[in-house]
Amino acid sequence: MQRNSLKLWVAAGLSAGLLELPLPIAGPLPVWRSLFAWFGLVPLLWAILSPATTEGPCPLRRGFLLAYLCGVLWYCGNCYWIRDTMMRYGDMPAIAPVLLLIGFSLVLGLYFGVFGLGVMLMRRVTGSARLALVIAPFLWTALELAAARITSVPWDQLGYSQVDNGLVSQLAPWTGVYGISFVLVVVNTLLTGGVVLARGKSKGLWAVAGVLLAAVGTAGTFMSVPKPPGPATAVLVQPNLDVGGDNEWAAPGEWDLHIAQFTQLAGEQCKTYIAGIPLTGAATGEIVCPPYATHPELVVWPEAPSPFFEGDPRFQQAMVKIAQSVQAPLIVGGLAADYSAEENEWRDYNAAIVVAADGGRVGRYDKIHLVPFGEYVPFQRLLFFAHKLTGKVSRFTPGEERKVFRLNGHRYGIFICYEAVFADEVRQFSQLGAEVLVNISDDGWYGDTSAPWQHLNMARMRAIENRRWLLRDTNNGVTSVIDPYGRVRQSIARHEIDALPANYGFRDDVTFYTAHGDVFAWGCVILSLGAVGWSLRVSLRRVLQQKPGHKS
Repeated sequence: MQRNSLKLWVAAGLSAGLLELPLPIAGPLPVWRSLFAWFGLVPLLWAILSPATTEGPCPLRRGFLLAYLCGVLWYCGNCYWIRDTMMRYGDMPAIAPVLLLIGFSLVLGLYFGVFGLGVMLMRRVTGSARLALVIAPFLWTALELAAARITSVPWDQLGYSQVDNGLVSQLAPWTGVYGISFVLVVVNTLLTGGVVLARGKSKGLWAVAGVLLAAVGTAGTFMSVPKPPGPATAVLVQPNLDVGGDNEWAAPGEWDLHIAQFTQLAGEQCKTYIAGIPLTGAATGEIVCPPYATHPELVVWPEAPSPFFEGDPRFQQAMVKIAQSVQAPLIVGGLAADYSAEENEWRDYNAAIVVAADGGRVGRYDKIHLVPFGEYVPFQRLLFFAHKLTGKVSRFTPGEERKVFRLNGHRYGIFICYEAVFADEVRQFSQLGAEVLVNISDDGWYGDTSAPWQHLNMARMRAIENRRWLLRDTNNGVTSVIDPYGRVRQSIARHEIDALPANYGFRDDVTFYTAHGDVFAWGCVILSLGAVGWSLRVSLRRVLQQKPGHKS
């Protein structure tokens, strides 16, 4: 009995490891690793539905704990970079970043635990492993939506593993990334059914269906996608500033040197770029010559630790000169402040400042979805001790309005850094009419971990969901242009001071997901709540019937 119990916990840990593999771990994701997503949940589902769990003592608790272990291990492995980031920039005692990572994983691992509990509850109430497996994809998808809406950490959802799958990724314009996760869990449940169901014809059918669907799905990895033309060009500047060091612009003359460098990079034309995702540090791609005669359609400066304050006259004058020099509008990551008469205080914003080609101010977008414990401390009165977590990071006020800017006759939607992971928020820019999406980010906080690559893949999914070109400009990489099918068409090496003349295009069609958002995921929530509510009602009725005076 003890040996069987150990097998269950090992299986839960094995699922955690298998589910790590189809997502970036230390660099760009090799395409073949996406295959593990099609069967990575099988060991966990087997452990939850095995006789040792379902027929043993406290099966509901056992089902929860098995899945919870899997979740905690998965978050510790997938988000290990939290420890690295906080160790370098959090201004914390040495042990604190480790404890923070563990605490983070213990909290978010609860989603896995609830998944295991729900599957086991359905199994106990109905007595059917089949029904438990049927509800699993709906429950998993519902919990992914909960992670986005409740704890606001929808990081590396299962569907992102198929961002390079030309077949399966076609679900994203309809269901968002949630539909892809749903299909993956469906295949996992079919394969599990081939293992845990009692002998018979149905067991074989489940196994065959799972294998066939997995084979068709994985074949999509090798499927080519359309290659739309990119008639326009934007210059994406990558300054590679040190996010944790002293102000590089403070010494006498440094401001002028950096602005001269900005001007020079903004004027980049023919140069070498990487055709696709940068797998090495060297620019080993093709020569790109922009299709413009005198100037690009746009120049972008990323979210970066540069002292660009919207109200600073020196900054304003510099932007006028650069815009007029390159004869193109600018999107510049910087800081902004407004005085609130109601609060009688100044409010600081992480902003994208938009400048016209003649140097005139067009407007700005204030980042709405801030990073908890990075750009603000949630529940400050309750978490009064947490100020050390943001010892080297400013405290910002969230913006209040999503905006679309018209430049050179086309509409651009801009979102900043962490906002790229929120599908339902990014799609609103396209819904407002954006023909191009621009994502400025500073992934330098992550260092040389998996996080920049994970972040890139999530941004790529936003391009697919909305069928929009996405210009992604970062402080130190991965700076790239992404086409409407999620393919990285051009990029430049990380950790280099460089600029990318990025070819892109415009689209104004609206996908189902752009128009309606998370309808599919909400449908999974409703069905899951209905199933769980019915199960609880049946369980309560059974408990009442077992009281004295009732026959069990």
